[in-house]
Amino acid sequence: MCGIAGWISLEEDVRERREALEAMSATLERRGPDDGGMCLAPQAGLVHRRLAVVDIEGGRQPMAEGEYTIVYNGELYNTEELRSELLGRGWTFRGHSDTEVLLKAFVEWGEECLEKLSGIYAFAVWDAKRQRLFAARDRVGVKPFFFYEDGHRLLFGSVIPTLIAAAPWCEGLRPRLDREGRRELFLLGPGRKPGSGVLKGYRELEPGQCLWYDENGLRVRRYWDLRARPHTEDRQETVEHTRFLVEDAVGRQLVSDVPLCAMLSGGLDSSILSALAAAEYRKRGETLHTWSVDYADNSKYFHAGRFVPSEDAPYVAQMVERIGSRHHAVTLDNGELADALPLAAVERGLPGMADVDSSLLLFCRAIREEFTVGLSGECADELFGGYPWYHREEILFEECFPWSRTTAVREGLLSPAAVGEDGEDWLRETYRAAVARTDLLPGEDRHAARMRQMFRLNFDWFMQTLLARKDTMSMAWGLEMRVPFADERVVEYAYNLPWELKSPDGREKGILRSAFEDLLTPEVAWRKKSPYPKTFHPAYFKRVLELYRARMARPGGALPELVNAAALKDLADRPDALKEPWYGQLMRTPQVFAWLVMLDAWMERFRVELV
Repeated sequence: MCGIAGWISLEEDVRERREALEAMSATLERRGPDDGGMCLAPQAGLVHRRLAVVDIEGGRQPMAEGEYTIVYNGELYNTEELRSELLGRGWTFRGHSDTEVLLKAFVEWGEECLEKLSGIYAFAVWDAKRQRLFAARDRVGVKPFFFYEDGHRLLFGSVIPTLIAAAPWCEGLRPRLDREGRRELFLLGPGRKPGSGVLKGYRELEPGQCLWYDENGLRVRRYWDLRARPHTEDRQETVEHTRFLVEDAVGRQLVSDVPLCAMLSGGLDSSILSALAAAEYRKRGETLHTWSVDYADNSKYFHAGRFVPSEDAPYVAQMVERIGSRHHAVTLDNGELADALPLAAVERGLPGMADVDSSLLLFCRAIREEFTVGLSGECADELFGGYPWYHREEILFEECFPWSRTTAVREGLLSPAAVGEDGEDWLRETYRAAVARTDLLPGEDRHAARMRQMFRLNFDWFMQTLLARKDTMSMAWGLEMRVPFADERVVEYAYNLPWELKSPDGREKGILRSAFEDLLTPEVAWRKKSPYPKTFHPAYFKRVLELYRARMARPGGALPELVNAAALKDLADRPDALKEPWYGQLMRTPQVFAWLVMLDAWMERFRVELV
C-alpha cells in the first residue's frame, strides 16, 4: 500500500508547483515509508510514497509506459490472471509488481480495464499525449481518493491532510466548514455523506467511481454498483457458495513478499479469517502469527451489556489453540489511549470514532514493529447482518440511520453554532436520499425490500466509516491491512442473499456460522456478536475529561463556541444519563468527550475555519 497525490492544470505550468507537491508528499510519508517519487510535467505533477509489499525492487512509482504515467495505492488480487492475458496480447514485463500489470492493463484497455480488476485500489494515470487524467477507486471503497476541482485545476490525494497541505498554493483548499459541512460533521460524524470530504470543496470518489479530467473539465461516472438479482440456490448450496467465496478471497489476499499476520479478536469474523490463513500457512510449513488487543486492568471493570456481551480473551485463547498460531497480545495503557486521540484525528483528517480510533492506532503501531501486512475481519457485520439494528424490530423500519437515530443527543450537547437549525429535518432528508439509492427486485415484499435498504445504508455509510478508520489508523505506521470480506464478489453475493438464508432463525451472521463452524470451536462459532473491544477503566474517562477541560480552556480555541458547556458538565457528573450512543454501539459518554477532544485537536492542527 502507498500514498498518492497530484496536481493537474492545463492553465499553468505545474512544474512551478514542486514546493506544493513536496508538501503534499510529506503528508504521505507515514503511509509510504520505504520510497518516494515525483513526476513533473508542464500540466501534471504526480507524487507517490511507497510501502513495498510485492516486487520490492521493481515496483517503484510514478511508473511510466510510453505517454502514460501512473501513481497507484492498493493491491490487485488477480494480478497473475491479468499478467497472463496481457502476455497473450504481446506485452512483456520488467518485474512482477501489480503496478506494472495495472498500468499496462490501462494502456491496453483504457477505462474498460476496471471491469477486469479484482482488488483494492485508488490510482491515477496521466496521459501526456491527450493531456488528460484518469482516476478510479475500488468497488467497495477500501482505498481512499480525495480530490478538489475548481474549473482551473484538479488536485488529489490519498487523505484529506494531503489536500490541506496544498492550501498555501491554492486558496480554495483553505480548510473551511460551511453550513453543510457543519451539519455533516456535527449531526452525522464520524460518518459522512458518500463522496464528501466535509470541508468546503473537498470531495471523494465514491466506491465504484472513476473520473476523467481534461480540457473539457471534470467527468465522474459510476462503473460499479450494488444490483439486485434473484437468488436461486437452496440452503446447502448457499452455505457452500459462501464458504467458497470467503476462502478464495482469503487465499488471494495472502500474497506478499513481506511478513503477514492476522488480527484475532476471538469473534466470528476474525476467527474465520485466522483459521483459513493458518491452514494455508501449515501447507507451506509455516506458522501464522495472530494479534489481539486489550486494555490494562480492563477485566476488573468490564460489565456485560447488550452491545458488549462478553470479554474476548477466553475466545482468543480457544482459537489460538485450535489453529496453532503464534499469538501476540497487546495491552494498551488507558492514559496513552486518551493521549493518542489528537494524533488519531490528525491521521484520519477528521474527528473519528474516539478511542475506537486511537486504540487501533496504537494496536497497529505494535503490529508494525514486526509485520508489514495483516488481515482484518471488517465488513462481515454490514454484509451478513451482524448489527443489532438488523434484528431489533422496534427500530428496523424507522426512518433514520440506525446507528444515529436522532439529533436530540447532539443538539442537547452542542451549541446552535455547531448544529444550526432544522437538524432533524435535514437528517431525515439525508436518510431518505440514501435509501433511494437501493436497487430492488420487482415484487419484493416489505421485509425483503427493507433488508436491501439496510444493506445499502450500511454499505454506503457505516462500512465506509470503518474502512476509513482501518485505512488511516494502520497506514499511519505503514501497515497494510487487508479486509477479505470486502471482496466485491462477497459483497455482491451477500447483497442478494434472502434474509432467511443470511440469518436463519434470526441468528446474526447465521450463514457464516454454518459455513465455517467446522474450523472453529463451538463456543466461537456460536458466540453472540461482540464488537471491537473498548475500555471500561475509569482511568480512561478521568484522563479524557482532563484533556477536554484543557481544550475548553485553550486560548483562542473554537470548542467553547461549539458546545453546550453546562449540559456537558452535567453529563460528566452523571455519565449514565446519556440515553443513546453518540454513534454506533460503542460511543457513549466517555467517547462523547473523547470525540470533542479530537474535534478541537483537528481544528487546531489544520486551522479549520467556520464560515
